[in-house]
Amino acid sequence: VQLQASGGGLVQAGGSLRLSCVASGRAVSRYTVAWFRQAPGKERDFVAAISWSGDTGYAGSVKGRFTISRDKDKNTVYLQMYSLEPEDAAVYYCAIGRPAWGSRSAAALYYDWGQGTQVTVSS
Repeated sequence: VQLQASGGGLVQAGGSLRLSCVASGRAVSRYTVAWFRQAPGKERDFVAAISWSGDTGYAGSVKGRFTISRDKDKNTVYLQMYSLEPEDAAVYYCAIGRPAWGSRSAAALYYDWGQGTQVTVSS
């Protein structure tokens, strides 16, 4: 499967962005799709996931500020980000897989990854 992530950019602190992850080759509604992020010099961290059944889960640091959703017709998963903070700056990656829901934050359990989209937040 190919995943194409887009929507990153430069935003001021407190601003919003919406990231998109378009999948080809697999129906996003049959898998768990997640967003991860990686800042320079840091590990890749889980951000949010949406399961095949529509369940959603978030990292504590983004809960209440970020929303993950999907459009089955467009085979696309979105990450709407509000109230962005400088600490949110990173390259954001989408990934697809079938981890057990309790293991959704484990990057190693995802089959395929998008190329990443840069989010920069100015203070």
